[in-house]
Amino acid sequence: MADLKVNIGNLELQNPVLTASGTFGYGYEFEDFLDINKLGGIIVKGTTLEPRQGNAYPRMAETAAGMLNAVGLQNKGVHVFIDEILPKIKHYQSRIIVNLAGSKVEDYTEAAAILNEVNDVPAIELNVSCPNVKTGGMAFGTSCASLTEVVKAVRNVYKKHLMVKLSPNVTNIAEFAKTAEDCGADSVSVINTLMGMAIDAETRRPKLSTITGGLSGPAIKPVALRMVWQCSKAVKIPIIGLGGIMNATDAIEFMLAGATAIQVGTANFINPSVAEEIVDGINEYCDRQGVKEVKELIGALRA
Repeated sequence: MADLKVNIGNLELQNPVLTASGTFGYGYEFEDFLDINKLGGIIVKGTTLEPRQGNAYPRMAETAAGMLNAVGLQNKGVHVFIDEILPKIKHYQSRIIVNLAGSKVEDYTEAAAILNEVNDVPAIELNVSCPNVKTGGMAFGTSCASLTEVVKAVRNVYKKHLMVKLSPNVTNIAEFAKTAEDCGADSVSVINTLMGMAIDAETRRPKLSTITGGLSGPAIKPVALRMVWQCSKAVKIPIIGLGGIMNATDAIEFMLAGATAIQVGTANFINPSVAEEIVDGINEYCDRQGVKEVKELIGALRA
């Protein structure tokens, strides 16, 4: 067996496979399908300072080679997560990372300060694809100025591993990765969903209540791979790659492009045991290729 351990900054993972926020609940929902202790980590669903009801239905739509979602970060808030949900999952050997979202900078910093004191959560993933209500709704992650403001503010109050999940809905993603690095991020996850929409031709109405939503699944993999590769050339901090990963081969491609670890998202809806299968598949690939340590694959693209 190969050594599958990787380090994203000061955070060691037993293997490079994480589950993506919003696709794996809080982990315990999947206990009947796979051994969660075999994963590198789980990134729990988007968590906000206060509870959120999410968007009106319908808020999911199937598309060719993917899906659209506009769930709207429905969750019970950071305090309920800590008091009621974390006790059910803190025994996992896998790392527990909280995806943190907000509508204004103060939402992020207050929740981050709370999570900074929680021993069983060694990292947060900053979701900067949220609309900033103070700037008319533009996502934090689509303006370098807004990204700078929120990352610096969270870095000031959060002393553990800070991962920033970048929006792909920008012209030059490498510029945003460099901005996150310069503002103190320990790693970046690349990419969040692409903006898209779906229409019902018979009713002439949008298929989502919000009209537009986030596109994920195999359809976005080539875009995500390109962006991971571009970011790997621009920053020195680790990159966590995601976007259309359906199997171990997909995961390995992201690592070759420069990712230190990967996240499995939409695939969890199709095959709830896929994350564990990807761990096994990476190990089989390493054995077949004579790779002793999986970190040898990071950025090993022959280009």
